Amino acid sequence: MPQVRITDLPAPKQHVHFPADFGQRFILTVDTEEEFDWAQPIRREGYTLHSVTRLARFQEFCEGVGVVPIYLVDYPIATSPAACEALRPAIAAGKAEIGVQLHPWVSPPHDEDVNEFNSFAGNLPAALEREKFRRLRDAIEQGFGAIPLIYRAGRYGLGPDTASVLTDHGIAIDTSVRSRFDYSVGGGPNYRDHPIVPWWIDPVRGLMELPLTTVYWGLLRQFGPWLYPKMWRVPQLRGLLARIGMLERIPLTPEGVTLDEVIRGIDIAIDEGVPVLVFSFHSPSLAPGFTPYVRSEADLDAFYDWWRAVFAYLQRRQIAPTSVAGLMQSVTLA
Repeated sequence: MPQVRITDLPAPKQHVHFPADFGQRFILTVDTEEEFDWAQPIRREGYTLHSVTRLARFQEFCEGVGVVPIYLVDYPIATSPAACEALRPAIAAGKAEIGVQLHPWVSPPHDEDVNEFNSFAGNLPAALEREKFRRLRDAIEQGFGAIPLIYRAGRYGLGPDTASVLTDHGIAIDTSVRSRFDYSVGGGPNYRDHPIVPWWIDPVRGLMELPLTTVYWGLLRQFGPWLYPKMWRVPQLRGLLARIGMLERIPLTPEGVTLDEVIRGIDIAIDEGVPVLVFSFHSPSLAPGFTPYVRSEADLDAFYDWWRAVFAYLQRRQIAPTSVAGLMQSVTLA
């Protein structure tokens, strides 16, 4: 049997079929991780966990609007007593879900050199990627009292052996593919041509890909998959085309995306019939000073206002929230 690779482009017959009454839904994923300086080279040491104290507030906020956040946690979070204490009750009550996010540079065993190429877990030797995943998964189960069923590779770094690692450890959903983004310059995967609808990676073993949602907007959006990548050397042109309403790439995240932009993105995703809109952000944005997107308490207030407006708009558009459990109950292999 040929090796299953998540990074391979799926055929239309692999697309996931949902029941007629499923409609369109959304999920909220949180890359729950340590704080580090995004502008500096990746390091194994020197990170902090200050934003962990803000997880409880965000969980309470989500519960107030009926959203079940999916916390994709890495090793420093999985072994943080404060993080486990903050999230374990909500997970036990079904008001939050837990998943795996592998940052290889901070996940034992530390047998590789720390560099950009190795920061994509899929680039590691197969046995090392597997062992890092196993130890992280076990730490999550022990710390949070739940078996994780969803995975996102840190830095979206899938590799040729990742699918077998996930299926061997009972993962049902991978959500590492960031469609319409290309990380190959740093040695990572290229997802430029991947679809934004879910597909079966391995239908026999029940592994689904749930890609992050990114859409093209503007008068030239139909040419986005071809035109946008050609402008990577001239980011000023990308900005100009966005400002004049010709072409814009919009990921569904509060990090670097305005409310007006994300509303446009939601509308496009709905119009294109995307069955599951996948929103995401990094947990250090829950406290000021740890990401470029939230530098002050005023920025944090704006961050929460962004989510309030997005949830309200999704409700008006009749896009209900779902969860890993909800997806697994809904999908069929037919």
